[in-house]
Amino acid sequence: MSKKIYTFDSTLRDGMQGEGIAFSVEDKLKIVRALDALGIDFIEAGNPASNPKDLEFFRRLQSETQRHAKLCAFGSTRRKNILPEEDSNVKSLMEAGTPAVSIFGKCWDLHVLKVINTTPEENLAMIESTLAYMKRNGKYVVFDAEHFFDGYKANPGYAMEALEAAAAGGADVLCLCDTNGGTYPTDIYEITGQVVKGFPDVQVGIHCHNDTGMAVAQTMFAVDAGAAQVQGTFIGYGERCGNANLSTIIPDLELKRGYDVLGEENLKRLTETARRIADISNIWLPSGAPYVGSSAFAHKGGMHIDGVKKIRESFEHVDPQKVGNSRRFLMSEVSGKATLIKKIQKVEPSVTVKDPVVAELVGKLKQLEFEGYQFEAAEQSFELVIRRLLGKHKKYFELEYFKIIGEQPLQEQEYPSSAIIKVQVDGQSRITGAEGDGPVHALDLALRGALKGFYPALETMRLADYKVRVLESSATTAAKVRVLIESTDGKHTWNTVGVSTDIIEASFLALTDSIEYKLTLDESN
Repeated sequence: MSKKIYTFDSTLRDGMQGEGIAFSVEDKLKIVRALDALGIDFIEAGNPASNPKDLEFFRRLQSETQRHAKLCAFGSTRRKNILPEEDSNVKSLMEAGTPAVSIFGKCWDLHVLKVINTTPEENLAMIESTLAYMKRNGKYVVFDAEHFFDGYKANPGYAMEALEAAAAGGADVLCLCDTNGGTYPTDIYEITGQVVKGFPDVQVGIHCHNDTGMAVAQTMFAVDAGAAQVQGTFIGYGERCGNANLSTIIPDLELKRGYDVLGEENLKRLTETARRIADISNIWLPSGAPYVGSSAFAHKGGMHIDGVKKIRESFEHVDPQKVGNSRRFLMSEVSGKATLIKKIQKVEPSVTVKDPVVAELVGKLKQLEFEGYQFEAAEQSFELVIRRLLGKHKKYFELEYFKIIGEQPLQEQEYPSSAIIKVQVDGQSRITGAEGDGPVHALDLALRGALKGFYPALETMRLADYKVRVLESSATTAAKVRVLIESTDGKHTWNTVGVSTDIIEASFLALTDSIEYKLTLDESN
């Protein structure tokens, strides 16, 4: 039987320290539900003493039921020279009502003397007494050994004494933290091995930051050295350069090293969960993210495509279905006719390479790419091109007109742009206006606002990303622009493209394709 490795997700605590990350209480509850459904073992829910929003979150959590995960409140050891039960932070951890707590304490004597300004002996007492108090009150206790690796390199004896104090206090897990994110993976391996050897009866965990770009590698080395709990944030964001990325670590451990982490069935939900958390976080999940990115199993070159179709292992290190992702053949002038046939057959399975429509589509593709379209990053727009050419496309609405209004000079207001749009659906016209943070945002809101009465499913849809590229810089203001839009409904994500010399028109073309694809998707499911 393979060794069990426990997962500890800190998206709602360490992840919250990432630049641009902000969660509402409802966002946090959605993330808890997503992680629990996946089978994550521990969810660090934050510091209940930090702000009123977190107090409300912990109050709401008490009425939630987890299928698998243990919720964990985070806080520090007691302050110096008082009892744990007299410390307000310790009290708030108890009142949070979570079955587990994560207590951080100082392991670097430099911090003991210069940051919390106490004696090495009192710091050890702070660690032991706080953990003992938590254990007496029935908590599962993770000791976060803050700056452990820096402390060990500076004074290994004292760093180990801090762990001994935690173990004496009853710690269930000794989690070694590379708080600065600068320890080399082989040093992580060596030091973690010493701790595992020194504490054979206590589970050892690892918590790495990505300041050297090696947090995943550091974590893997620590597990090889005997660590049994891995900490990180689910899609890697966090303070500075981020945290160890659990959506990479989990399949690395399970598929590459044979550890028992989520199990085969839960692992198939990995990609769905990563995209769900990115959507809730209102951030872009990098297309090149290992295992879960949209490009993780994307193939463009004709020889690569031919190779992977014949022997999957030739260009795919794992079966994408094992992590809930899928293979993609990118549409471009170098991808070959076989890729085009596959795209056509997705819409009309009866089409063969000899059908005249194939040559017609090849010509259409070349013409559109000559005009500036790029479909490798907007496959759904190309699917709509195929549907239109095959007569398989339903026209969901007609534009009558739109008008954009911008405030000049810009005023200090939240929504400086407005859009008015009139559309027609089945002979019925509707006119709608909207304010937005810029003309494209306003146009997007107005277009969907006009159509939601006819198509309520558009309520779940939103713009996730927007990119503009000038195609002919030498043409200055007369240059063509390509607009790429990423949209999501929380379950699916799709990309569309528009090209024009007018950035608003290019944006509208991409927006129209995005909405038509969403409606086509819903109708076909």
